[in-house]
Amino acid sequence: MAILSLNKVSKHFEVKPGMVDKYIKKRPVRYIKAVECANFSLEENEVLGIAGESGCGKSTTCMMIAGLLPPSSGEILYEQKEITSLKGEDSRWYRSQVQMIFQDPYESLNPRFSVFNTVAEGPRALKLYPDTEIADRTEEMLKSVGLPLDKYADRYPHEMSGGERQRVGIASALVMEPRMVLADEPLSMLDVSIRAGILDLLKELAIKRHFSCVYVSHDLSILGHIADRLMIMYLGQPMEIGPTWDVIQNPKHPYTRALINAVPVPDPRVRRPIPNIKGDISRPIDPPPGCRFQSRCPHVDKTCRDNFIVLQTDRENEHHAACHRLDEIDA
Repeated sequence: MAILSLNKVSKHFEVKPGMVDKYIKKRPVRYIKAVECANFSLEENEVLGIAGESGCGKSTTCMMIAGLLPPSSGEILYEQKEITSLKGEDSRWYRSQVQMIFQDPYESLNPRFSVFNTVAEGPRALKLYPDTEIADRTEEMLKSVGLPLDKYADRYPHEMSGGERQRVGIASALVMEPRMVLADEPLSMLDVSIRAGILDLLKELAIKRHFSCVYVSHDLSILGHIADRLMIMYLGQPMEIGPTWDVIQNPKHPYTRALINAVPVPDPRVRRPIPNIKGDISRPIDPPPGCRFQSRCPHVDKTCRDNFIVLQTDRENEHHAACHRLDEIDA
């Protein structure tokens, strides 16, 4: 049974008009459709990767799952419970079960909290354990991420490197032993020289502590290394989902093919054709009614322009793509 399920989840942000547009030109209210009809699930001990360009809705999806943003429509089920309806003790329970590792460790850490207090704050706020147990768990967690208590307990964020700050962020997310972790591009702000160490640390902790993970990144090489399944998004619309190496080696959607073909190969003898992508990126404010990729797709027709297609998922056929002309393109 899936630990997490999203059923036609959308998030729209209202663009408030200025005085001239509202009262003189009388323009209607416009919306940024950050996420549109997201359908996917997450199994126990599974790592689901989400990839796509900047602004495609990856972080917004994670924020809705974490309960930091309410969805505009659709339902998010955690252990068959709708998270938007959780109140009181149920809400505290959910926040202990689901934790988030943010993209920028410097912005996500309180500059007035020492490392020890940062990691211990979650269990203290939710009153999960007695004070002595919180101290023991904090010490153990810092040791497991490579930050011994005697050296780092009294340090502050500005006294540490980017890699050390990110390790603090990981420790503060995992100290409550969550069943699901949302990792929102945790390596993007780090130097290349230390990314491998943080990535290996996340893989090791996922195996040791048995948590499911939604890992967001625009780097397909990272997702190929850590994710069991991969979902591709474009301008708020989920385009393709399937086993990671199946999606990378055998992409179905035209956007996924273009995205993978655009990745450079570190071999001067290999020549890849230039992806056949033309036109401008669709606008995120009140996008056209059809497929979000229609303005750049080489296979677009009237059906693509007029009809939005929802990415459907089922476990019988794990590799899916949201494309009206999928059979013709495959042929």
